[in-house]
Formats: sequence, C-alpha cells, structure tokens
Amino acid sequence: MRLNFKIRLLSIVIILLFPVVGHSQNWNVNSDQWAATDALGRKVRDYNAAGEKKKDKFIAMFYWTWHQGDDDTTYQVKNITEIVRKYPGAMKDYHHPAWGDKQPGFFFWEQPLLGYYKTTDPWVLRKHAEMLADAGVDAVFFDCTNGSITWEKSYEALMKVWDQAQKDGVNVPKIAFMLPFGPVPNLLVSLRQLYRDVYKPGRYKNLWFVWKGKPCIMGYPDNLTNSAEDKEIAGFFTFRPGQPDLVDGPRRNDQWGWLENYPQHGYVKGKNGKFEQVAVGMAQNASPATNGHCSAFNLPGTYGRSFSQRNGFDPRVDGYLYGWNFQEQWDRAFEVDPELVFITGWNEFIAGQWLPKDGWKGDPFSFVDEFDWEHSRDIEPNKGWGDKGDVYYYQLIDNVRKFKGMVAPEKASAPKTIKIGKADGWADVAPYYKHYKGNTIHRDHRGRYDQYYTNNTGRNDIAGAKVARDAENIYFYAETAEKLTPQSDRNWMMLFIDTDRDKSTGWNGYDIIVNRVSPKGNKAIVEKNVAGRWEWEPIAETKFAVNNNKLELEIKRSLLNLSSKEIDIEFKWNDNMQENGNIMDFYVNGDTAPGGRFNFDYTTK
Repeated sequence: MRLNFKIRLLSIVIILLFPVVGHSQNWNVNSDQWAATDALGRKVRDYNAAGEKKKDKFIAMFYWTWHQGDDDTTYQVKNITEIVRKYPGAMKDYHHPAWGDKQPGFFFWEQPLLGYYKTTDPWVLRKHAEMLADAGVDAVFFDCTNGSITWEKSYEALMKVWDQAQKDGVNVPKIAFMLPFGPVPNLLVSLRQLYRDVYKPGRYKNLWFVWKGKPCIMGYPDNLTNSAEDKEIAGFFTFRPGQPDLVDGPRRNDQWGWLENYPQHGYVKGKNGKFEQVAVGMAQNASPATNGHCSAFNLPGTYGRSFSQRNGFDPRVDGYLYGWNFQEQWDRAFEVDPELVFITGWNEFIAGQWLPKDGWKGDPFSFVDEFDWEHSRDIEPNKGWGDKGDVYYYQLIDNVRKFKGMVAPEKASAPKTIKIGKADGWADVAPYYKHYKGNTIHRDHRGRYDQYYTNNTGRNDIAGAKVARDAENIYFYAETAEKLTPQSDRNWMMLFIDTDRDKSTGWNGYDIIVNRVSPKGNKAIVEKNVAGRWEWEPIAETKFAVNNNKLELEIKRSLLNLSSKEIDIEFKWNDNMQENGNIMDFYVNGDTAPGGRFNFDYTTK
C-alpha cells in the first residue's frame, strides 16, 4: 500500500515537472510571447511597446463561409488579376472571351495562399483557426447578409474543426452571425433557422461569442412576432443590427457598423460616454462619384488600400502594400477607444461582375466588393504578392497588440549546463514555448470549381520548445506530440536562428540553420547563411540527440556570435518544408513552430 502511494506520488511529480504533450487540458498557446517582422521590414510591436493587457478589449473579424457548394468541376476558376494582366483590353469588353461564360460571372480577385478553397475543408479551417488566434482575434462574424442563406455546410464544418482546435490549445475566435441589413423577411427566416439548429439545442456552446451576457447576433429583432418561439429568440440574443452605409453612421443606438469611410463613427454609446464598437476596414468600395457611398470597386478614385482621407493615394506601384487606408482607420479606432473593433475582413475573395442594368455605374461592368490588389478588403495571405502576401496580416497583429495590450513575457531562467543525450535536464528551464498540437492533419478536399487539393506533408507535430545557456553553449530543445520520425527524412526538424534580430542579415533574418543537412549519427550540421539568399555553408558539427519525442542539441556561443553574457535571439522550428527558400511555405507545409513569420523570442536582457 505504501509502495503504491509512493508510485502515485512520483507520477504526480513527473507530470508537474515534465509537460505531457499528449494531454490537451490547459495547453493554452500564447502568441504574445512571439516576435515578427513583415516583408517590408516593419517589426510587430512587443510587450514594451504595447504595454499591459487591457481589460474588456475585443477584436471581431468579418469572415466569409460562402466558399462552398456543388460546383461544376469542368469550370475553370477565374482570377481577375490574372485575366487583366494577360488581357488588359478585357476591362473594356464585357464579352471578352477571357471572362468566360457568366450570368453573372463570379471571380476571385486573387488566389488565397491556401488555394481556391472551400470553407468546408478541415485543413483550411484549422489553418484559419490558428492564424486568427495568433493575431488576437476574439470573434468572427459569418456573412449571412444575402437572402436567407446561412451557409450551413460551412458553419457545421467550421464548428467541428474549431472545437477540436480549441481542445488542442488554440484560442479559437468565438463565432457569431451577421444577418441582412434590415428587418426584412429573409432575416427572420435565417434567425429562426440558426436558433433552431445551433442555439436552442446548445450545440458547440463553447464557441459562441457572448456579448453583454448573451450570445451576440448582428441582426434586427424588429419583425419578431408574439409567437412562443419568437419570444424565446427575442430574449435569447444580444441583438446588434448591422448599419450598412459607409457614410451615414448609426441611426439607432443599438446598431453596429461593419465598414465605414474615415473618420468612422462610434456605435452604441453607453452611459459613461464610451462606445461599444467601431469598424476598421482594409479599403472601402466607395468613391467621390457616389459621395463616399457604396460603389463599384473598379470605378476611378475608389478608396483602395493605398488611399487615406488625410493624404490621398500613395503613387508608388506597390503603394497598396503599405496599408495607409487600414492604418488611418486604426488610428481613428484608437481615438474612439471602443470596447470592440470590427474588422472587414478576412477572406471574401469573390467578386461578382455586374452590368449597369443591375444598378451599378461601372462601364462596361462593375466589380463591387472586390476587384484587384489595390481594391480589395481581405487580410488573409494570398499568393499573388509573392513573399509579401502576408503584409496586412502583420499590420493587423501590430495594431491588435496596441489596442489590447499584451501579456508580459516570461523571464529566462538562470544559466544551466545541459548534458545532451537523455533529455532529462530541462524541467527547470524557462520559458517553455508551447505550440499547437493536432495541426499536422492531411488535406484531401475539393476546392472551388475544377480545383482539388491534397497535402500530406504534416509529419512531426511540434508542440513545445526551450532554450538554455551556460558560458560556452546555447542549448535548444524541441518536443513533438508523438515519437519523432527518422532523422534521415528530408527537411527534418530544422532549427532557424536569428542571432542578431536584424532582418537585413541572413535569409529573412535567419543567420543560422541546423538540420538542413540530415544529422549524421549523433552530430547535427550547423550552417550559416550566405548573402541573404537561400544558400548556406557548413560551419560545424555539434552534439545532438533524440529520445522518443524529444530533440536536443548544443551550439557553441562562438558559432552564433553570442560570446557576450546576455543573449537576445529569435528562433523557430520547422519540419518538412517543401519549397526551400520560400518563407510563405511556413504557412502551408509540414509543421512550423511558431507559424508564418513568427519567431520565439528568447532574451536574457
């Protein structure tokens, strides 16, 4: 009996000292501990610049679940940017063959980084959950503003995937629905359907966005009847009807905005004089020709990404990359200082091609909601901008950190010498950099129209990392959710180190890479970057060991030019990169911890 007690006590001690990767309980990942610099060299603010985490500050994102349906698989996806680049004259000819058969035509303004996907694709939905969580987004509002369509297949798939992602440590955004911009019959149809299908039975309650004590819905309660069900609905939700116009501002004090021209209005003014909400947009499909009201995005002078009301248009060819419109809108949000910022948007991508008879003024046709690189509202990274396809994502993160503040980083523990080989010396080393488990799922799903996607690159699921140091060496540790695959695998468990935190040196800032060349026995190959290209030369072999799901190695300080007492570096782990030399691959293939351009931040200063 006493022996059994000692065994149980020892088991408890082991669990406390060594994180158990296989358990998802309390596995909360915090991206505030990460650093990033975008493709334009702009650093995302850190804790020192953002300050302490603020109470009652929320970020909501407009999110489109309409990428679904039983498409004609013989129809080729049409990309406006590609068509206009290849056939400039097509913009003057509705009947140009490049537009294809259309009544009306629906086009992508650009290809998303994850392909022309459907929002029923679990692989894509998991990627979105992580990227939005990493950005600090608290809620997503699904676009159900057209007719009575709620895109049921997509929200069902998303809820299932995000529920599991939450169990895997992803702080997934909560969900809500945005219904038509008026108390029309279609809204009542959608409202009742959602209540019956999702809310009344309490399905995925852990994912609901709750506002002022009740599930939030952007919709009008005005035409609810006195039926028993409608009375239930009236008391169940916090209603925030959507105000559609880009100029007028709120017409009643319960409305929220979704997109406005600068300077945006505050919405729902409380007794304390503070506002609940303000809208922040990437760009506005409005123009001087319509006095700032909604217009086709391909009209001259529309308020695109490079435009600001204060300074006009950035004349540079790539001026749209710098986000002047987005930043001006954020600056206004900081002035209003609401509880919640509503951002338009994440992943619309689709543009309809409409004729003047449809009520739009474009000649000979109109692209209304999306159009091209300058005239589009999506933050989700895209393929068309190459290695700059994610600049708006990091501009979002920088502003979210300023708006919400940040959790203070955990301090590095005292110097310690690690004996490489048993992975048993790391228990008291801090910080412990948690990362997501369960995100190496494979992809096998139809995209839009003629597209089909498979991705089987998910392999080693990187779940945590640590760094230790002594006077001679820096020690790196990584662990995976399951036993590591053989070290002879291509691009196996590569370690990227930015030794000087300067993105102008090295490949995208990374001065050192380990394991680009497969380890030899118990020796890992350390290489340094050559001239900023994806070109590396070996500088040393170093101690290296694998023990089941744990990997550890040591690197001489001198090899990293870190001979001084204090250390200030960024690093990341990647397994199974496919496109060597393409930093955007960190979003797509294998597993990267942390994702995208994020790095773990290790400093002793």
